[in-house]
Amino acid sequence: MKQLVLAACIGALTLTTGAAMAQEPAKKPAATKKAPAKKSTKAAAAAPAAVQPTGEKWQCELGHAIWISGNMQRDEVITVHWDGRNYRLPRQSTVTGADRYFDQASGLDLVVIPSKAMLFNKNLGQRLADECQNADMQAGGAAPTQAGALRAPVSTPLLMAPAQPAAQPADAAQPAAQAAPKQ
Repeated sequence: MKQLVLAACIGALTLTTGAAMAQEPAKKPAATKKAPAKKSTKAAAAAPAAVQPTGEKWQCELGHAIWISGNMQRDEVITVHWDGRNYRLPRQSTVTGADRYFDQASGLDLVVIPSKAMLFNKNLGQRLADECQNADMQAGGAAPTQAGALRAPVSTPLLMAPAQPAAQPADAAQPAAQAAPKQ
């Protein structure tokens, strides 16, 4: 019986010592060298300054804004300013009629339809900005897109109701009423 109690005590002591040793490497050493302040200021100075936005401002929902440089009706590559950086996005062909600009390296994808623009990050799978419109679009115009230039103006409906016939004189209206079958 004494041997059994002694073996249990040794086993418990071994488990607690092993757990304490396993936790010990996780602790950081108390004496660490600190980097001089000069290096941190040099690193801050080496960081690139934020790029000033150029081009036309497109106001988006949730207070976001993007700036687009280039002629969307003509240029094959436009510059989009987002989050303090400029991104060059080449035009991609689409079958839907929307204008799409996508850069594989950054993952930014700008999709422009006549009523709004949307900015996506394909690498992260996120929509960065939505309901983006320039000043002309906010006033009721269409987006300045290549596909939009091929469409009818927004104010002209694509499907129009047939024109109503002109009012007929009273004499001509009576024979038409008599000729109609009664139900």
